[in-house]
Amino acid sequence: MERQELKQNQVRTIGLTKIKGNKDFSCPNRRGTISLEDETESFYSILETRVRNVSLEELVIVSAECGSNVRLVGFLSIGRR
Repeated sequence: MERQELKQNQVRTIGLTKIKGNKDFSCPNRRGTISLEDETESFYSILETRVRNVSLEELVIVSAECGSNVRLVGFLSIGRR
């Protein structure tokens, strides 16, 4: 059922290798900043994770500010730096 909900809402994809600095980014509707360092889930909630072997590959979150779904990709690439 969760996958059906994701398909109904538009999901914005963000490549982490394209984000400069501390990996903070604006929520899709520019209502706030999302920091992946914030583990309190005050600004976002995790909807889905995708793991390859033992490494995080992709994360789908929902912004608490605007309700937009964001698919974060590139974890494997930034782990190699």
